[in-house]
Amino acid sequence: MFPLGVTSYILGGVVIGLAVSLVYILTGLHATQSSLFSSTLSYFSKVPFFNRKTYLESREWRLYFAAGVILGALLYTVTISPDGFWTTSVQWWRLLLGGFLVGFGTRLSSGCTSGHGISGVASLSTTSLYAVITFIVVGVITANLMLMLGVVP
Repeated sequence: MFPLGVTSYILGGVVIGLAVSLVYILTGLHATQSSLFSSTLSYFSKVPFFNRKTYLESREWRLYFAAGVILGALLYTVTISPDGFWTTSVQWWRLLLGGFLVGFGTRLSSGCTSGHGISGVASLSTTSLYAVITFIVVGVITANLMLMLGVVP
């Protein structure tokens, strides 16, 4: 189940927990990817939803947050990853469709898996708990449906 052992997963969880806690302590805001996307769109869009006070006030640190996520992945890739840069055999149209469905689900549930699953559940939000349960159930159903249909990457 854990071909590389459990240490890297435990360390990753601790680092994520500390980072999310630090962002909340320093800003009073949840470190979530969907709000990162929305606040970044405030640079380019005049749509009122993206130009709410919360997004305008937090968009600078959210860009640093995004840069940290990207740089962390790059650092892992060039130092520890046994496979080098990440590659996939999944066709581009499946990645595009999956990205669209994830984006739709994020808007539908008012947040992403990281927001609800890490920040929301940690702050004892029942809405986030229900969202996480829904994410897991739909993921399991979808994975099994694809398996039954013989869909492979």
